[in-house]
Amino acid sequence: MIRKTLGASLLAALFLATPAFAEKATVERPIEGSSLHVGRLDMAVYYVPVDGDLLEVTATFAPKGGGDPLRVVMGLADRDSVTFSMPGYQDSLYTFSRSGEEVTVSTETDMPLRADAQMR
Repeated sequence: MIRKTLGASLLAALFLATPAFAEKATVERPIEGSSLHVGRLDMAVYYVPVDGDLLEVTATFAPKGGGDPLRVVMGLADRDSVTFSMPGYQDSLYTFSRSGEEVTVSTETDMPLRADAQMR
C-alpha cells in the first residue's frame, strides 16, 4: 500500500512540475558580444564603458517567431545585478550582473528548448 501511494505521488509530481531551462553567457571585454537562445527570444548582448565606473550594457531581443526586436540599455556599476522579463514574454527571466569588467547574463525559462538546440 505504501509503495502504491509513493508511486502515485511521484507520478503526480512529475506531471505537475514545470521544467525550467537555463542558459548563461559572460562578456569579458568592451564591444565583445555574446548571445542566449533559450525560450521564445534570442538575445545578443555587449557593453561599453561610460561615465567613470559604469558599463553601458545593450541587449537586443529578437522574437523567434518573427516581429520587431526589443532593446534594453542599462548602466551597471560593479556588483550590480538586475532581473526582469520582457513585455509579452513573462515565461523567461533574464538576469544581468556585473563583477569587475565582466557582465554575466543568464536566462531561465519555462519554455522547452527547440529540438535542434537540445542536440548542441
